[in-house]
Amino acid sequence: ITEMAVRRHLGTMERDGLVTTSLVRQAMGRPSHVFSLTEQAEFLFPKNYHGLTLDLLEEIVAEAEDQDQTVARLFEGRKKKLVRRYEGQLNGAKLRDKVEALAQIQESNGYMAAWRDEQDGSFVLDEFNCPIAQVANRYQHACQSELELFRELLGADVERVECLAKDGRRCRYLIRENPIKP
Repeated sequence: ITEMAVRRHLGTMERDGLVTTSLVRQAMGRPSHVFSLTEQAEFLFPKNYHGLTLDLLEEIVAEAEDQDQTVARLFEGRKKKLVRRYEGQLNGAKLRDKVEALAQIQESNGYMAAWRDEQDGSFVLDEFNCPIAQVANRYQHACQSELELFRELLGADVERVECLAKDGRRCRYLIRENPIKP
């Protein structure tokens, strides 16, 4: 392709936030433009994180005396870390606002999340993608941990009614206010 076509492609990618440019001064002549990929462009390249994760989990589990408890402990630790990371964004808000914020968090983490109000005052949160699907298919602890994470962050009654790891078309959560206890 021509130099002009290359410049046009680079301009489009820069506009879309996929590349960034910087000028590099040289001893003689015009400065050169150097293009670099942004973090946003990383999704364009294949990753095998799930392979590494599964390999590491299998090694940990193989060495453990109580394999199921070991995996449960790992996912519990992850859940606690996520609670600490996100609870500040949800504390003190009404349930509707918490559900909306949680959907945004999950969306930014690659879950393709959407939520809606139901007429009975409950909410539905759908996740149409699972970035950890390979792990969740092998270790159901991942799905259970996510359910517990949502319950803790929302301070609500959360029920998973459909699950990608169990041949669902999405992970769907039904969210209701916790019943008031006398």
